[in-house]
Amino acid sequence: MPDQSAPGSGRESGGSAPSPGTRRPGGRTARTRAAVRDAVLAGLSEHGYPGLTVEYVAAHSGVHKTTLYRRWKDVEGLVADALDLAGEDSWVPPDTGSLEGDLRALAQEVVASFTDPAVATSGSAMIAAAFQSERAAEALRDYYTERFARCETLVERAVRRGELAAAPGATADTPADSASGAGPHGGIDTRPHGGIDAGALVRSVSAPLFFRLFITREPVDDTVAEQAVAATLAAARAGAFTAANRAADRAADRADASPGAAP
Repeated sequence: MPDQSAPGSGRESGGSAPSPGTRRPGGRTARTRAAVRDAVLAGLSEHGYPGLTVEYVAAHSGVHKTTLYRRWKDVEGLVADALDLAGEDSWVPPDTGSLEGDLRALAQEVVASFTDPAVATSGSAMIAAAFQSERAAEALRDYYTERFARCETLVERAVRRGELAAAPGATADTPADSASGAGPHGGIDTRPHGGIDAGALVRSVSAPLFFRLFITREPVDDTVAEQAVAATLAAARAGAFTAANRAADRAADRADASPGAAP
């Protein structure tokens, strides 16, 4: 679910140096931070992560390099903060009135973000940077974790409309793992509402698209997006993203694999 300033889709000089990603009030600070972000994206698009320098960002942002070093420390800090800033936007998941429509809109957003020449280069460059910098990779994970968390409401609406069946004993407001409060990969719990793993469901839509974009380097279009939506809907309706169903499947697999199990 990238936007135009990040995959998927300024600070003032003087004063104490907040860590990259620290949220500060608007005004001159926000304008400076945005200017730095734009320069980082331009540099990544032109030269890639290995060719991005603090000097380039200084020249293209109008922020003195001593300020950049003091506040962002190095190129890794600049890239990480560009992703942090992208995650502070007001993006919300689509609300078309149906789960199918919402998933289709999400898939189409991914396709548009990485095929529109006006925005595709910077998003692709940011993702490429995450393969070369652990701090950039961490910031990218945080960016998408936040995106998936925002999509919880998409699943909640689907359960309340009766489009998805909640796990036995769960309601639209029941977390999939209320005891732990954590998601399957740690961090923000993206599994609310009817015991359904909202993060896994949304990943299922975008994963085939990202695989073609960044692994096999194949083109993506609305036809590929429709295939991803159809597959995700079929899996969701079969309970593939419902915690109780997955647990039952694992138990059945263990029973089948145990010694003495009937052939």
